[in-house]
Amino acid sequence: MARNQLHVLNALDMARTQWYHFKAIVIAGMGFFTDAYDLFCISTVTKLLGRIYYFDPKSQSPGSLPPNVLAAVISVALCGAVAGHIFFGWLGDKMGRKKVYGITLMVMVITSIASGLSFGRTPKSVMTTLCFFRFWLGFGIGGDYPLSAAIMAEYANKKTRGSFIAAVFALQGFGILAGGAVAIIVSAGFNSKYDRPAYEKDPELSTAGEADFVWRIILMFGAIPAAFTYYWRMRMPETARYTALIKRDAIKAAADMSSVLNVEIEVEEGRAEEIASTEPGFGLFSRAFARRHGWHLLGATSTWFLIDIVFYSQNLFQKDIFTDLKWLPEAVKMNAIEEVYRIARAQSIVALASTVPGYWFTVAFVDRIGRKPIQLMGFFFTTIFMFVLGISYHHWRTQRTAFIVIYCFTFFFSNFGPNVTTFIVASEIFPARLRSTCHGVTGAAGKVGAIIGAIGFLYAAGRDQDQETGYKKGIGVKASLLLLATISAIGFPLTFLIPETTGKSLEELSGENDDQLIVQLGCSPLESRRPTPIE
Repeated sequence: MARNQLHVLNALDMARTQWYHFKAIVIAGMGFFTDAYDLFCISTVTKLLGRIYYFDPKSQSPGSLPPNVLAAVISVALCGAVAGHIFFGWLGDKMGRKKVYGITLMVMVITSIASGLSFGRTPKSVMTTLCFFRFWLGFGIGGDYPLSAAIMAEYANKKTRGSFIAAVFALQGFGILAGGAVAIIVSAGFNSKYDRPAYEKDPELSTAGEADFVWRIILMFGAIPAAFTYYWRMRMPETARYTALIKRDAIKAAADMSSVLNVEIEVEEGRAEEIASTEPGFGLFSRAFARRHGWHLLGATSTWFLIDIVFYSQNLFQKDIFTDLKWLPEAVKMNAIEEVYRIARAQSIVALASTVPGYWFTVAFVDRIGRKPIQLMGFFFTTIFMFVLGISYHHWRTQRTAFIVIYCFTFFFSNFGPNVTTFIVASEIFPARLRSTCHGVTGAAGKVGAIIGAIGFLYAAGRDQDQETGYKKGIGVKASLLLLATISAIGFPLTFLIPETTGKSLEELSGENDDQLIVQLGCSPLESRRPTPIE
């Protein structure tokens, strides 16, 4: 049976929804807006980069990035995100959520700007510096995930916690949409002023010299929303759960929450020390943690890993599927800047029709239906729709509208499903002193899946063998869709490894302050008084 909670934590769990909750959603969510913008805007400009830096006047087709360069440009930010998830997740538990929160944002601002500057004139120097800065951009993005999740989970009340965390993550959808919108506006403006013939009419003139500014402006724009958010992040107080349960200062925790939530909270001197002295002090790599949370960690990491293989491969390479379907004109029938416009427009239509609504359906229903049912439903329908597309792919190629509709449903159920719920659950089921670290570990597993999805789809679906560019014939789009459907199907049974968290307090879910748990794990009060490092 759980002991009585600190009054400040009870007050947070029972607090009515008020203005500060929405303010926290926007402050934390703008980080995700920026994260999504920076991660996915690159897909609108990769073809332009190929035309500018790998143009061959003797070729019958526009220049394209060699496969190893394209793989690096697409995935390097995801590699940085893996490191950022783990490092900043650990640091958030060690130093506090607030102290680290501003650092990740400034890393994103600086590296977004630097990505657009990418020094040099030769293809090698430009691509090398672009990849360097995008790695560190990903490093900052990775750090934003565990910190935002922990902060929102620890601020929210238990009745609407899922919706609040989902709303933070849902701003990622607007970030994806903004990436397309900025690319449309910039490319339309440049194409209007510097109109050029299609590649088939004049290969050399088809790429305006000013096109080099287009991709740089698109990449650099991601710094603007992050910079505007910095001031408000620095004004947020540390979360009460971190202050009370880790710093053991219930008085400060009560004062901080009283000021922002406009409620009177009874101060309990010494209660935080009393609770901390009797809670089980196990570390991440301890046997006690494995017994209590091992299956939870496995379920959270594996499902996040699997859904990101599917989600990122779909998002980063949907332009290649659209080209294969003839929804986009052949590259030779467009000039370089027009191609950016058409790719961005197609991706924005899909985002507006399916990706964004999927996020907000989760916000609306996650505290009514529950995390596990939504995740199971998402994996199930994503699998079904991808099998439908893959099995009859050659038929759907002649039915483009029907294909796009079904394809949009895969995005919708990824987001009204595991892409959001994996983020939510990982912030709820672990103890406060390990919450950010464990979320970082699960998020890092997801980004490893994203890297596999991005690079794997590039080589698997790819294109016909092309000796000029170095591309080899892959298994094709049809087989790639069937493979992604199979991966999604595996996520369904693994979802049963995670607990249902709806309507429960964070301490109830993590087992903190649970007398029975202390006995089961064999942790005596004397043992648990010893400070346990975050391993």
